Amino acid sequence: MKYDCAIVGGGPAGLNAALVLGRARRDVVLFDNNQPRNQVTHSSHGFITRDGVTPAEFRRIAYEEVLRYPSVNHLPSEVAEIRRSVDSFIIVTSTGQQIEARKLLIATGFRELLPDIPGLRECYGKSLFNCPYCDGWELRDQPLIVVSEHPRVFHMAKLVYSWSKDLVICTNGQTLLNTEQKQVLKSRNIEVVEQAVSAFIGHEGQLRQVEFADGSRIERTGGFITPEFEIKAFIHESISFGKNEFGGISTDEWGKSSVPGLYAAGDAAYVMPSQLIYAAAAGSRAASSIHAELTDEDFDSDINE
Repeated sequence: MKYDCAIVGGGPAGLNAALVLGRARRDVVLFDNNQPRNQVTHSSHGFITRDGVTPAEFRRIAYEEVLRYPSVNHLPSEVAEIRRSVDSFIIVTSTGQQIEARKLLIATGFRELLPDIPGLRECYGKSLFNCPYCDGWELRDQPLIVVSEHPRVFHMAKLVYSWSKDLVICTNGQTLLNTEQKQVLKSRNIEVVEQAVSAFIGHEGQLRQVEFADGSRIERTGGFITPEFEIKAFIHESISFGKNEFGGISTDEWGKSSVPGLYAAGDAAYVMPSQLIYAAAAGSRAASSIHAELTDEDFDSDINE
């Protein structure tokens, strides 16, 4: 059987796309090995009617709704490789199973590459996070730190300042802020530390202190980290897709990539902020575009016959 669309990734983008395509009566196969990027997160926020939902509960509700549609099939398998054939895509699982689909939606999200700092992984998802829109409210008015080696660290500082005025900005050994930016931050009593962080010190995931390369420490109870991201490497090198400035799959506003039939949604296309509601919306848009493209092809085929 050749499916109309294969969706790789069972996060909010992939699940919402499966819902839209299922309602459009399209034959869909959804690959999901139950390894979401947000599995360290205790709750997700900013999604109306689901504010504070745990990732596990979100997935449970989503699958209950999506699998009501008989044309949607769920495969709890890990994808090992994706290849392009003449007019379709071949998805190979880790067990060797091969599935063919006319269209392909990548909705796996990114793999987060966290700095190799002692104590970071213990605190990540509990008192250290990457998205202030997701977790800023819970950290409001606390003594916070922003650790970022990204050029947008100044913008991140301004964002986090909305939630807490007791703020320290650390560029982790990098020189990223110019004199004017430092003066602006100083005028807001925001301290800038350009030393590298040597350790996050906490207890049961709750940050207490941050130690720097010179041995000095400051008291902090939470903060935000800007990780690097990389797309999961199961797409065969023969599928040469364009990348955006963040390393994600470059797409148009409807999720369509430079490769015919290949779409991306959510973190795979670096949809920011990295929130459920943004990813779900991107999945819905991509699914609408996929259905429209399939419909045009089917009509043209009927006419030619």
